[in-house]
Amino acid sequence: MPRVCEIYRHHVLTGTATFELVPPTPEEMAGRFAAVREKGYPWLVVEADLGGARSVVAGYAYATSFRPRPAYAWTVEDSIYLDPAATGRGLGRALLVRLIAECEAIGLRQMIAVIGDSANAPSIALHRTLGFVDAGLQRAVGLKFGRWLDTVTMQRALGDGGASIPQSPPGAARLQS
Repeated sequence: MPRVCEIYRHHVLTGTATFELVPPTPEEMAGRFAAVREKGYPWLVVEADLGGARSVVAGYAYATSFRPRPAYAWTVEDSIYLDPAATGRGLGRALLVRLIAECEAIGLRQMIAVIGDSANAPSIALHRTLGFVDAGLQRAVGLKFGRWLDTVTMQRALGDGGASIPQSPPGAARLQS
């Protein structure tokens, strides 16, 4: 968790992929991790050699509830963050491919990407190459670093997507929480 905090802190303080303005504490990040895992959603990390003596956590990805209402039980939102030294190595792609597979395996039907900053071309391209389609653009919805930022919404069907009605909810415990 310390490396996850370090990676996310960098993105909060220097980037526009997240609209958070203050990095969460390690305790808060641990709480976020616990909430994701409690609902049975995947939280993944990838290790790589970033120039040190050993491999370290170079990035992470997770899926979480898209919305809290029970009708959204089959839909998740993805998040992916990499250490700046880990970009361009295919690690983000590897994380997202695995995240999609794990979400399909537990019966989820839709994955939503809410990409901070419409200028975030690498994230938009990554999602597009893995089957996400444009689902919307929200203009000037976030104010960070003294400028208005858009969000890009993309969507990808998982498994049968909307082609059939599931017989039972994914991870029935999620509906009860």
